[in-house]
Amino acid sequence: MKRFVASALAALMLLTVFASAAMADDNNTTSAASTVEIRGPVYNGSSLTDILANTAYGNGTAITMDANKFAAFYYDIDDNVTTESLSIKNVAGTSGRTIGEHGLVYTTTIGKAEYENKDVDWGNYSVIGFFADKYIPLKSNAADKLAKLVVDSDDKQTLKTGDTLDLGDGYSLQAKQVDVDGDKVWLEFDKDGQYVDDQIVSTDSGDHTWTCEVDDVQGEDDVPVLKVHVNQVFQGAVDSVAQIDAIWLIDYANAIKIDSDDEFGKLNDVSINGPTITISNDDTFSLTRDSDQEIGQGLYFKVADSDALRFYAYKQQTTSGTYDVRGTVVSGTQPYTWTPDNFAGFFYDLKKNVGTETLNVSGVDGRTIPENGLKYSTTISKVDYDADDAFNGTYPVLGFFAQKYVPLKSNDASKLAKLVVDSDDKQTLKTGDTLDLGDGYSLQAKQVDVDGDKVWLELDKDGQYVDDQIVSTDSGDHTWTCEVDDVQGEDNVPVLKVHVNQVFQGAVDSIAQIDGLWLIDYANAIKIDSDDEFGKLNDVSINGPTITISNDDTFSLTKDSDQEIGQGMYFKVADSSELRYYPYVQQTLGNETTTTTSSNITSIDNTTSIDNTSVTPTPVENSTEETQDVNASTPTETPVTSTPDTSAAANNTTETKNNTPGFEIVPAIFGLLSVFYIVRKNR
Repeated sequence: MKRFVASALAALMLLTVFASAAMADDNNTTSAASTVEIRGPVYNGSSLTDILANTAYGNGTAITMDANKFAAFYYDIDDNVTTESLSIKNVAGTSGRTIGEHGLVYTTTIGKAEYENKDVDWGNYSVIGFFADKYIPLKSNAADKLAKLVVDSDDKQTLKTGDTLDLGDGYSLQAKQVDVDGDKVWLEFDKDGQYVDDQIVSTDSGDHTWTCEVDDVQGEDDVPVLKVHVNQVFQGAVDSVAQIDAIWLIDYANAIKIDSDDEFGKLNDVSINGPTITISNDDTFSLTRDSDQEIGQGLYFKVADSDALRFYAYKQQTTSGTYDVRGTVVSGTQPYTWTPDNFAGFFYDLKKNVGTETLNVSGVDGRTIPENGLKYSTTISKVDYDADDAFNGTYPVLGFFAQKYVPLKSNDASKLAKLVVDSDDKQTLKTGDTLDLGDGYSLQAKQVDVDGDKVWLELDKDGQYVDDQIVSTDSGDHTWTCEVDDVQGEDNVPVLKVHVNQVFQGAVDSIAQIDGLWLIDYANAIKIDSDDEFGKLNDVSINGPTITISNDDTFSLTKDSDQEIGQGMYFKVADSSELRYYPYVQQTLGNETTTTTSSNITSIDNTTSIDNTSVTPTPVENSTEETQDVNASTPTETPVTSTPDTSAAANNTTETKNNTPGFEIVPAIFGLLSVFYIVRKNR
């Protein structure tokens, strides 16, 4: 009996060992969240005194960022409305990297904006940007009580009787009934499923509008919180429907009140003067090297890791949504050039002060850009790895239509792969853990050796084996550089770098700590040819490290439109008699979804109705979370893209995976010896 138990124990131990190896792919996956950073202009000098004295940045005594320079601030291009500014002033105590008391000043003043539907006679409404979010003052001349704008839309919505339209943030509108004569509809407004108000709206008289007013919103009564315009009502033989063509809504349930003793990060001296809020710092503010310094309420300064003082203001988006990342606004027909300094969408490396892209417009006549009047150019440069302590040297980089690419050859811009990861974050992987690197790539810790100084790593693409390596931490540089052949015809292309900081073999867990990762999307590398076309930019020239593309046809800046420049880059043109426009790219975080209680109703997409963006910042501890929408009307044209090269992925993902036992055989042998000992002891 004892021999049977011992034999069974041996079999069980063997099954456990090999089952654990087989289950290495079925475990928790870790991945870092992406963000969208909306930044302002770059300031560069030996000190704050030097920067403030530079008239290229300001007036010689102060530098000021408004919505024209800082893309995160609220801006209405149609009405050319901006309300916010952020200034650094030359006050006592400002020198070196230190801003003196009251030298950092944020100001915002109530402005007026037109409703999105300009065909409906609603006039205009009061608006104010507050730390880069769009708010509505509860009173038009007082900036101390504010509610966020939820919807300002001219989209047509058709509701059948009983349908509910999700307006966002828990608000909804329900079509209760349509009258038998077909000229009235009974609407109900709800918040979180609870009744707020209702109204019968007639389309045969009056202005067809229901303005819902609510009492006791931060102590204010008769506050307009919802406006709905009913275009027409129809009573059919089968369905009764109402068509709505304008909706405006504020988040009155979460309205805020600003008091003079409030504090917003480092901005803690608040002054409210009717329609204007002014907030400054009553303590000194240090622009510490290689840091993210909170300004207040989700705004930050990013400071370079450099001897020179180089920094910019930014707001970081971490909530799901689609965001416009725009450049400086141009009014009129004058020539203009956008660079990473004034177009936040372009690639920029703050540490090295590296940008590669420019966009130039010239010769504009009326609203027409002539042939070759629009020119895009980008040139390969060098940047440090984020994990510069782990990986020696630099790598080539190229911004290409506002995306960060890595050239397959350092002096040839024609073959590119997107950068997937460049990180110095510490990642701790237990044996069998899989780290999601993004875009279908993953890194698996197969085994840690019994001496605790080696780890067996495997790179996979879409779950298929690409390559593996045993990385030692007791010799060498602790780095695995994975090279792949036949990437757009190139061999020995470095596609992954991994730095293993340390390995640990514990009594319970075996772990490896990684503190450097770099990866390119080699499976979707692109090749750019001289006959390629990128939207309106279709005259391509490649000269070694430089790509230049211009338009060989005229280009019209049509009023109230989004005009494709090329490859996901657009001009937004104002709905105005004056020519006013800016370039932008869109960046999306997460999967945007909309829900309604009726399958035939599309929920209003808040990203199409509000000008700037929303932030849930997390780069610094004790940051304040916010949410804000973005006015990003989706262009209807599909950008032209180069054909991805799938040969490299095919060549590598079809390899036979190496399942030869390695590290796992050691615990198996140990188990057998243990059982042998038990059997001998029990004889």
